Amino acid sequence: MPFLYLIALFALFAYPAQGQAVKQTAGIKRTVTKTERIPFGAGGTVTVAGAPLGAIRIKPSAGNEVVINAKIEIQADNEAELAKLTEITGYITEESLSRIAITAVGAHTKGIFKKIPKKTAAKLASLPYSIDFEIEVPKYCDLVLNGGKGDLTVEGLEGSLSVNFIESAAVIRIISGAVNITVGQGSVDIALGTKGWRARTADVSVAKGDIIASFPANFSAELDAVILRTGAIYNIIEGMTPRDRKVEPTERLMQMKAGVGGPRVKFTVGDGSIRLLPFEI
Repeated sequence: MPFLYLIALFALFAYPAQGQAVKQTAGIKRTVTKTERIPFGAGGTVTVAGAPLGAIRIKPSAGNEVVINAKIEIQADNEAELAKLTEITGYITEESLSRIAITAVGAHTKGIFKKIPKKTAAKLASLPYSIDFEIEVPKYCDLVLNGGKGDLTVEGLEGSLSVNFIESAAVIRIISGAVNITVGQGSVDIALGTKGWRARTADVSVAKGDIIASFPANFSAELDAVILRTGAIYNIIEGMTPRDRKVEPTERLMQMKAGVGGPRVKFTVGDGSIRLLPFEI
């Protein structure tokens, strides 16, 4: 996703929703949990489209399956509203041999209130709810994760990763695979090559917030770090050299070579900080 588009998205700060109603505090709550197991082999793609509010956690499964644990919290002013929201809030799946798509559904879903009077639909759309996903996937698979506001955790996987969140405190621990992460506001704490460096590209962008990036010893990459407006870059990785001897690193721009160079690794922050750190395997 182009970074200018990210800035525009963050400025709007709205998840696609019907009516874009302002959420209000409601009187009664209901929490529903749902667990589902889907057979799924290694090498496929798992796509998750989260709710406007809710966390997503991804970790390796013990076997060739996807395990979905969803915690759905709904709030309403009365039992009738609560019953209706419980009926329409949750998730759906689309399944094939090589792909599983998990999509949160609720008041934000287009057309969900088609058969309900407009006044009632507007009231229901204004009531708060959240869906937290904890999903186990095969260790070797690709991930596409889209969310609104909520924490994100991905750990212990080998495969490509694509992330788009409006607001998140994201913690990413990647063994190998290409990475593309875009967050509007919040933080991304990412460790690349947690079991040894395997050359892969990475592009991580945060419009407003912080990036903490950790690398193993003796990694090799072409590394760019850019602060677009306000903030600073903090680097404590030793041994990197400027790719162009005439372009020295500054607190807002670094164009470096680590080791013998190799894959492109880029970090971009609009307003905030970038921290580059070593870690021990």
